[in-house]
Amino acid sequence: MGRPGKRVSLCASCGCQTMHLVDQEKAAAAAGFTTPVIIGESQALQRVRLLAERVAAGEAKVLITGESGVGKDVIARYVHAKSKRAHQRYVALNCASFSETLLESELFGHVKGSFTGAYRDKLGKLQQAHRGTIFLDEIAEMSLRMQAMLLRFLENGEVLPVGSDTMPIRVDVRVISATNRDLQDMVAKGEFREDLLYRIRVAHIHVPSLRDRKDDVRPLIQYTLARGGHSVQINDEAMELLERYRWPGNVRELQNIVEQTIAMTIGDTAGVEELPPAILARQLGAASPIQDRRRRMSDDLYDGLISGGYQFWTHVHPMFMNRDITRGDLRQLIRRGLSATGGNYRGVLQLFGMEDGDYKRFLNFLGTHDCAIDFREFRGAKRALADAANARHRP
Repeated sequence: MGRPGKRVSLCASCGCQTMHLVDQEKAAAAAGFTTPVIIGESQALQRVRLLAERVAAGEAKVLITGESGVGKDVIARYVHAKSKRAHQRYVALNCASFSETLLESELFGHVKGSFTGAYRDKLGKLQQAHRGTIFLDEIAEMSLRMQAMLLRFLENGEVLPVGSDTMPIRVDVRVISATNRDLQDMVAKGEFREDLLYRIRVAHIHVPSLRDRKDDVRPLIQYTLARGGHSVQINDEAMELLERYRWPGNVRELQNIVEQTIAMTIGDTAGVEELPPAILARQLGAASPIQDRRRRMSDDLYDGLISGGYQFWTHVHPMFMNRDITRGDLRQLIRRGLSATGGNYRGVLQLFGMEDGDYKRFLNFLGTHDCAIDFREFRGAKRALADAANARHRP
């Protein structure tokens, strides 16, 4: 409690310890936080912006939903910046980045000696955000135990650091949460507390995927170029391809694609030939319309994985387990991977952005769900292509 820049006093209403920011810290927090820019011209995004401003005017807890990469963190910062708490601290915490024990310490803090490695007192994120806003990203990844602890805080506003035997600390924090998962479905499966869902979803903002707001693609590309200070421009033909792309990884993938394109461009104008293979491959496939939904689904998943917008265990695996995609969809995706790697499953791991240590887990998962594909047919095809190429070069 004796950290520089803070003082501890007694709450006049209940007598418990409360942390208050000194004026200098308030000024520093205000100076270091600016309103984020929301880029886009679509009606869908305009509705999100208006809803965020309306919600910001009150004190209600907010749940922001949407696919990975749509910019839920930007909307959270926008709500804080437009609220009465804008001159106080905004503290962000990704719940998926910590184990249960570490997440408890990050959120509530701990006292020295409370567990191995606790060499000093640590202030939790809830106390750091006193009088301000805390953003709990990927809240669906909290364990049921941590959900219960968060619910208790939301009900009484009291924080008790790990290992502390003193009076609880009362804090005043606005909670904004975000997730890319269906919390109502998780409640039905017993994976998320229904009472916690009601607590965090007082106000709800859903951010649409980028494929559902195509009008935002061009402004986002232009903004990304300008923000990086790049002199490179993208010509009309390449821009049209980018606007037709489905963007499975949303805004995060778009930023990555723009950076890749700039890196491959010699000169000041990027054309179709400078676009990453994922963009070109998708467009070539779209030249002749495909009626099979399974093929379209595997195309989208494949594009997202090889571009880095999707991660297999974070996106594809939950979709399969939640029955959003079928065995046929998954088999088609694996076939595409094996075709690209010549039947090499380890190559598929690299192609889909997985670690080498995931090899056995990946194969066990496919085998358990009857989605393993015989690699030998793809190796034979690769050898046939190589033999044909060699034959053409023989005198």
